[in-house]
Amino acid sequence: MKLENTKAQMRRGILEMCILAIIDKEGEAYPSDIISMLKSQNLIVVEGTLYPLLSRLKRSELLEYSWKESKSGPPRKYYSLTENGSEFLTDLFSNWQDLQKAVSATTHNLLKA
Repeated sequence: MKLENTKAQMRRGILEMCILAIIDKEGEAYPSDIISMLKSQNLIVVEGTLYPLLSRLKRSELLEYSWKESKSGPPRKYYSLTENGSEFLTDLFSNWQDLQKAVSATTHNLLKA
C-alpha cells in the first residue's frame, strides 16, 4: 500500500467539511477562490475535484448559488450555505472534534515514540 494513496483518501474524507467551512466563513465564495484556499493548505490536488463536490452539495440542498456580474468577463457563480448547510456543517464539525479526540487518545502512545 502506498502512503500517498492513504493521504489522498484522508484529504478527500474531510474535503466536504472544509469546503462548507470556507463558504461559511466567506459568506459566499467563487469556486476558484475555494480552490486557492484549499491549495494553500495542501487539501486539494486536482482542481476537477471541487466542481463535482459543489454540484453534489447543491443537489443535497446544503449549498445554493447566485450569479454575480464580473468586471473581467461573464457573470460568475457564487456559492453560499443554505440553512440546512449551516446545520450540516455544525454537525460535521462536532463529529470532527469527537473524531480528533478519539484518534488522539488512540495514537497518544504511538506519537510519543
